[in-house]
Amino acid sequence: MIQKILLAVSGLGHAEEMLKNLKALPSIQGAKVTILHVVAGQSTAAMMTDKWEEGGKILANAIQHLNLDPSQVSSILRQGEPKDVVCQVANEIDADLIIMGSRGLKRLQSILSNSVSQYVFQLSSRPMLLVKDDIYVKSIRRVMVAMDGSDSAKKCLNLALFLLRGVNGGQLVLVNINTDLGGKVSGVTDIKPERDSVLGKAMIEAEKQAIAVRCVTSSGKPGEEICRVADKLGVDLLLIGSPDRRPSIAKSFVDIDRLIGSSLSDYVRVNATCPVLLARTNA
Repeated sequence: MIQKILLAVSGLGHAEEMLKNLKALPSIQGAKVTILHVVAGQSTAAMMTDKWEEGGKILANAIQHLNLDPSQVSSILRQGEPKDVVCQVANEIDADLIIMGSRGLKRLQSILSNSVSQYVFQLSSRPMLLVKDDIYVKSIRRVMVAMDGSDSAKKCLNLALFLLRGVNGGQLVLVNINTDLGGKVSGVTDIKPERDSVLGKAMIEAEKQAIAVRCVTSSGKPGEEICRVADKLGVDLLLIGSPDRRPSIAKSFVDIDRLIGSSLSDYVRVNATCPVLLARTNA
């Protein structure tokens, strides 16, 4: 399911550490990795020369830090607008996953600061793993999926089951947020779901693959509760779906409504205290 990974780097950071932890998973060990650094255009030839040299060093340091099998890793140094180049290269190599660092900016801040990660997430249809600068990256053992019966959630469930395949001590956490209480917050409660319920069906899929599963429920505003539950349970990786609501004619334009309006995935991207894998699905 994940055979080609694109890692966009701007210097050593949490994204590289996240990839190291991913590559430790049995299901990811055979995946090919492309490391990309983008050199933004400069006004003088001397400045460009310096930027190319700096970019080469950044790629070399990333490759050394990751310590991957040389047959599984390649690097690309390219000039251009970073947000555009990341999308282009992801398409060129047909990446199954994009990994990027993120400053965790809120929606309007992302627009005003020309956030690369937000732009890529907005315009790419590929799963994207965002790793904020202010979080601690841990080995991946406990993976959480927010389940609501949507196609997005089902895609996240399949990704989580793939990642946890063969992980010693791995656990899948399935959470359902009850929104019927008008935003009133409740505690995190372990449950044994009915087998024909959303959580029950997901639990059966996990059990078929011999993956330990924990089902919990909480109530409140979905974005806030998903982040709160993930933090309380010490989740190592959070998966959440993000339906693509744009018509095909608008794929090349930023969806301002999604950027500044109400978006569950945007809230979780900004506020979660663990790495977040956002899986795009068509509406």
